[in-house]
Amino acid sequence: MSHGEAQMEPLSVSDLTGAIKEVLETAIPAVRVAGELSNVVLARSGHLYATLKDDAAQIRVVMWKGKASRLRFEPRDGLAVICEGNVEVYAPRGAYQLILAAMQPEGVGSLELAFRQLQEKLAAEGLFDPDRKRPLPTFPRRVALVTSPTSAAVRDALQVLRRRWRGTDAIVVPTAVQGDGAAKQIAAALRTAGGLSGVDVVLLIRGGGSLEDLWAFNEEPVARAVAACPVPVVCGVGHEIDVTIADLVADRRALTPSEAAELAVPDGREIEAFVADAAERLPLALRRRVATEAQRLDELDARLADAGRRRVERGTHELERLGGRLHALSPLAVLGRGFSLTRQEKSVLTDAAAVAVGDEVTTRLARGSIRCEVLERTEDEE
Repeated sequence: MSHGEAQMEPLSVSDLTGAIKEVLETAIPAVRVAGELSNVVLARSGHLYATLKDDAAQIRVVMWKGKASRLRFEPRDGLAVICEGNVEVYAPRGAYQLILAAMQPEGVGSLELAFRQLQEKLAAEGLFDPDRKRPLPTFPRRVALVTSPTSAAVRDALQVLRRRWRGTDAIVVPTAVQGDGAAKQIAAALRTAGGLSGVDVVLLIRGGGSLEDLWAFNEEPVARAVAACPVPVVCGVGHEIDVTIADLVADRRALTPSEAAELAVPDGREIEAFVADAAERLPLALRRRVATEAQRLDELDARLADAGRRRVERGTHELERLGGRLHALSPLAVLGRGFSLTRQEKSVLTDAAAVAVGDEVTTRLARGSIRCEVLERTEDEE
C-alpha cells in the first residue's frame, strides 16, 4: 500500500466471522452429504457429535438431542451414512459444521440396521441361547396376556384358550402395542404380568402390521423385560414372516397370537380322547398282565418243585452215606463181628485188674447177655 492511499478500517474477528456466517449460511441451503462417521460421541446432554469424512475432506456434524433420541440405529465409527442438514458457522471456534436434521445408514434401512445391531448385541450376551429357554407348564393355573385389550389378537387368543382348556384362568394386562412409548409400556406390562399371583405363563401377543407398527417389539426394553420375566413367555407377534427381537428372546415363538394360546394350554379334547382310549384298553391290558403273571407263577412253581426234589434226593443220599458210616462205628456192629462187652455193675471193664476172682460180671454179646463169675485173672505183662 502506497503512502497517501486511505487505509481500510479493520474489522473485528467477530465482525468477520459474522460476515462469513451470513454468507455461508445464506448461500448454502439444506444439503445431503454422504460420508463415513468417525469420532462419534453421544454426550450426557443427549446431543450427538461426530466427524463426517471421505478420502479428501471432513466436516464436523452435530445432531441435537431431540432428533438424536429418535434415531432407530446406533451411529458408530466407520458407519457409512447419508446426512441431511444445514451448514452453520460456530463462531466461538471459527469453524463451520453441519447441523443434522436426519441421518440414514447408506445401503440399508435404519430399522434394518437397528435390528441387526440389537440382535448382535443381545446374541453376544446369550439372550437367544437355547439353554436359557424354559419349558412351558403342561397345566398352567393362570395365563397372562400382555397386549392391547381391544385388539382382534386378544379376542382370538381368549377364544382359543376357552376352547382348548377351561381349567386355566386368563387375565389381560393391557398395554399399547405400537407408537411412541409403546416399548416402555410393554416392558412395564411384562413386569406386572410376571408378578401376578398364580400366573404360570405369559403371552406377549399382537396382530399383524407393518415393520414400523411392530417396531416396539424390536426395542431393547421389551427384549430385556422378556428375558427378565420370572415365568416362561410365549411371543406371538404379527404373522409367520414377522420375526422380532422379542420372538428371539422369548421361551417359545408362536407364528400368530392364536398359536401362542394353543401352545400355552393343553387341548381338552385330546386329553378326553386319551382317557377314553386308556379306559378301553385297560381291561385288555389287565387280562394280559394277569395271564403273564400266572405263567410266571407256574414257571416259578415248577422250578421250586424241581429244586425241592433235587434237595430231597441229595439229602437222602447224604443220609444214607452218614447212616452207613454210623452203622460201621456202632458197638453192635463190632459185637457182630465176634467181639463182646463186659461190665461190672455199670462200669465197662477194660482192665483185668479191675476185678477179683469170684466177682460177677455181665458180658454183652451181639445177641443177648450172659452173667459170668471170674474164675481166674490174667494180666498182660508190661
